[in-house]
Amino acid sequence: MSTILKIFAFPAAIFIMCLGILTVLGGHITPGGGFQGGAMVAAGFIFCAVVYGIERSPFQFSHEFMSAMESIVALGYVGLGLCGLLFSGFFLYNLGVDLYGVSHAVSGFFNYPDPTDAGIIPYLNIVVGLKVMVGLSAIVITFMEFRGEEVTE
Repeated sequence: MSTILKIFAFPAAIFIMCLGILTVLGGHITPGGGFQGGAMVAAGFIFCAVVYGIERSPFQFSHEFMSAMESIVALGYVGLGLCGLLFSGFFLYNLGVDLYGVSHAVSGFFNYPDPTDAGIIPYLNIVVGLKVMVGLSAIVITFMEFRGEEVTE
């Protein structure tokens, strides 16, 4: 790769990742959310991995870290869904908004000072964003680490 591309890639990746984080955190009041923001953060990581190579990339994640993070985030999503099921009877019920008045016990925890009163939607956006970021990055890492050895039977 050229020197100009190597100089440009890291700052551009940081900028792309910051925009992705902004998209995830503002997804409950703007178009976008967890999937779009997670894809943007993964794009910044992938950009550096392609330009610098997987061994010299400024963002290095091991396969074990990616696998553990994906499992933890999936459990977080299920946990948020089970909170809704436990306190309202509906999986992924938006506890902070409490539309039907069924979850007074935990509505204070998920109700933070936000002009749109989003409930658990920002937390779901964060969990989905992390899951998408880890999933897309893991796919690219797997393809970049593949050496092309033939399988003999």
